Amino acid sequence: MRLRLCALVATGLLVSAISVAQENAPLRLEKEIALANVKGRIDHMSVDTEGKRLFVSGLGNGTVEVIDINQGQRVHQIDSLKEPQGLLYDINSKRLFVASGGDGTLRAYDGNSFALLKTVELGDDADNLRYDPQLKQVLVGYGSGGLASFDANLQKITDIKLPSHPESFQLEHHDSRMFVNLPKSFVVAVIDRSRNEVVDKWNAPAASSNFPMALDESNGHLFVGFRDPARLFVFNTDDGKVVAQLPIVGDTDDLFYDSARHAIYVIGGEGFLDVFRQLDPNHYKRISRVKTSEGARTGLFVPLLNHLFIAAPRRESQPARILVYRLD
Repeated sequence: MRLRLCALVATGLLVSAISVAQENAPLRLEKEIALANVKGRIDHMSVDTEGKRLFVSGLGNGTVEVIDINQGQRVHQIDSLKEPQGLLYDINSKRLFVASGGDGTLRAYDGNSFALLKTVELGDDADNLRYDPQLKQVLVGYGSGGLASFDANLQKITDIKLPSHPESFQLEHHDSRMFVNLPKSFVVAVIDRSRNEVVDKWNAPAASSNFPMALDESNGHLFVGFRDPARLFVFNTDDGKVVAQLPIVGDTDDLFYDSARHAIYVIGGEGFLDVFRQLDPNHYKRISRVKTSEGARTGLFVPLLNHLFIAAPRRESQPARILVYRLD
């Protein structure tokens, strides 16, 4: 009887702790948007903040899904693509750029009619896309080690050679550096965009498979998610030293820094969203682990809309869907 009572108390404390953790999270699930007939892995996203549209890479489905955020439904689909991975909607040119890993292409579409405007071939594994607001360029990582830049008309401007395939990368807005994850080289490469060359390489002790990345430029800190083991490493961008490391959800592919709430959101395919509080630039505490869906490892944080979107792939009878979290 006494053991049973202790077990009940322990269970009650655990449930209470989980409830408190959920309540401390600065977000809540607002709705789910179904993506009927979308099969396979879902990769990265982009957003049109003016038109309230979300673009989703259906990598395994060979499609880009266009979602009306307010209506909570899909309104268009771009099909016949080969493993679309990176997406970028440029609000200035009103164009949607799609990087496909299957055929190594970068495509530009009209952002309203979705007519194909131009295709350029990069050779292999076109992946993550970013926009450089300083130079007004589209950047794409590709192949066994390349990072190319284009103008809005897909005229190539630069092509930086890297020792291995680039995954997530982030750009400083008040300086000329760019940070690039190179998981096969076990390093974070630092690129000087004014010279278009690698100027430094950082690594984390006893960790590999660094895929997602986020930047806190105001405090000079870079957040990098590693899969083996599952850890969040915080680098000082002045010297590349690791100032903190924390255990995180497994199989992460996207993470984001929320400067307004001093929070970090780590999305993992293990089926959870980890939320960390930034106590100060060198100290962090996990305040919540939110259940999402198995295989849901990519997402998009949109500060202007106060939303975090997480892509949940199809699982047995449950269709693929976008989990929409509102930030409180």
